[in-house]
Amino acid sequence: MVAHMNAAPRVLVVDDETQIRRFLDIGLRAQGYEVLLAANAAEGLAMAATRSPDLVILDIGLPDREGHEVLAELRTWSQVPVLMLSVRDSEAEKVRALDLGANDYVTKPFGIQELMARLRVLLRQRPAEGAAPSPVYDDGRLRIDMARREVVLDGRPLALTRKEYGVLAALVTHRGRVVTQQHLLRELWGPTHVEDTHYLRIVLGKLRQKLGDDPASPIWLRTEAGVGYRFLGEG
Repeated sequence: MVAHMNAAPRVLVVDDETQIRRFLDIGLRAQGYEVLLAANAAEGLAMAATRSPDLVILDIGLPDREGHEVLAELRTWSQVPVLMLSVRDSEAEKVRALDLGANDYVTKPFGIQELMARLRVLLRQRPAEGAAPSPVYDDGRLRIDMARREVVLDGRPLALTRKEYGVLAALVTHRGRVVTQQHLLRELWGPTHVEDTHYLRIVLGKLRQKLGDDPASPIWLRTEAGVGYRFLGEG
């Protein structure tokens, strides 16, 4: 559900490339979105503050400020979904953007259909303004009660270790977003273990086994290679 209940979702595009802005303006409007366009960070932040977009597409390489700085500032007062755009394809760039609060990341050049699919997911998973996240996830098969720390699969309680539950709860809390390996390691193992990615792989492997979740065709837990993990469920 988006903020403008009876209106088209409003997407703010912040990119200094005229061709990209034009391409996205045409493509988004053709899919029924309302589009706001900004050519630099200052314009983008002003529009985000005054026009209440439902989603922001933010380029990393802006002329007046780095997109990472814009994202960090935006996150001090808004949780609007943000999809980052960049010509930079390194894992480090993706991890940095996701750790700063980006919801997704697309590398230029990109296909409009892929972008639209990612936007639909982000808009669908955005809670209504003012709504608190539910402490219970339930999609009919998997139920996670975070207040009681209980996990039930197909009506049967699952026995999870503390780390398995911690990883699952962190991913469910941020469902739809990529949660980086470093974030999970820092939160669950501590700041001295942010490089110990093998710990995480072991826990994820056991968690997938208990959920019966095939990593090649996941229902709930998707690996974003070299970056982190994403919870796919929509309950």
